Amino acid sequence: MVTDRAIAVGTHGRYLVEVPAGGGPWPLLVGFHGYAEAAEDQLARLRSSASAGGWLVVAVQGLHRFYRGRRNDVVASWMTRQDRELAIADNLAYVAGVIDAVSREWTTDGRVVFGGFSQGVAMAFRAAAHRGAAVVAFGGDVPPELGPAALARIPSALIGRGTRDDWYARDAHESDVRRLRAAGTECEAHAFDAGHEWTEEVSRAAADFLGRRR
Repeated sequence: MVTDRAIAVGTHGRYLVEVPAGGGPWPLLVGFHGYAEAAEDQLARLRSSASAGGWLVVAVQGLHRFYRGRRNDVVASWMTRQDRELAIADNLAYVAGVIDAVSREWTTDGRVVFGGFSQGVAMAFRAAAHRGAAVVAFGGDVPPELGPAALARIPSALIGRGTRDDWYARDAHESDVRRLRAAGTECEAHAFDAGHEWTEEVSRAAADFLGRRR
């Protein structure tokens, strides 16, 4: 007989912080990368979206690291279907720990916006629903476990897709927008002339969204 068990263990996560010029306090822009990416990838996207906005930018790397193909590049993912609920709980605790650590080291003003790309979009929405924060999301869907009550805790969201993106289809995007609006979230829906990629046009839309939350 084979019995499947799970056990909680301690591990270390990695995050990058970019501090704006001048003195705080600053609002936090916390981001999550896509599958097989690293924190540096999402930091570049967030930087391009918050370059003139005075945000303290934090890029969180997924806990599950691996090598990309035969190269030595270390990348990460957020979760798989195995022990999904446990992974969600682990990730939410991880994000809360990152925010607490950043807030102890730098002067923040209590405001947080979460930004996600691809697989990181689900993490952005989970974290935002947990904390009651806004979201900037591109190329990924709202996770199915978030019901109307959870989504109602997200005050506003920018959610976009590329018109040539086969990973995040138009039907899924439209369904996510309906879910958010039905829950009372102020939702800005965008379709960009792009594939599964964060383009300069996406950055401009994100910068505008963030600018209205400063």
